[in-house]
Amino acid sequence: MADYPYFPLFVDLSGKKLLVVGAGRIAYRRIRTLLRFAPRVAVVAVGALPELEALPGVELLKKPYAPSDLDGADLVFAATNDPAVNDRVYEDCKRLGIPVNVASDKGKSDFYFPGVAVKENAVIGVTASGKDHEEAKRLTEAVRELLEKE
Repeated sequence: MADYPYFPLFVDLSGKKLLVVGAGRIAYRRIRTLLRFAPRVAVVAVGALPELEALPGVELLKKPYAPSDLDGADLVFAATNDPAVNDRVYEDCKRLGIPVNVASDKGKSDFYFPGVAVKENAVIGVTASGKDHEEAKRLTEAVRELLEKE
């Protein structure tokens, strides 16, 4: 298979069940972004950042991950600090045919979580196809600054 970049695809998340496994810094940033596009996000984690717990729209289950947490999920984000848990989430999602993004392993992701810049109805997603996270972050900030000036 050739090394192609990922195709940008914009999806209506408003009626989807989004599940994030993990509630640390990376999960928190992703959940904040997702809540701009969906009314609620389910989160499974043993513990959570206080600022994550305070986010409106977060349905937090404080418990270890179990395969049954995937019931009805449309998109899953594995963002724990435990690679073994992220791997279990990945394997369970693959078995069930649920698209999954694994924060700690781009090779185990059906889609990338882009840098996002939003102004009113304009939404711009930025990725470096998983090859250079810092470049994607820098470009996302540049796009946000450009939108602010617009």
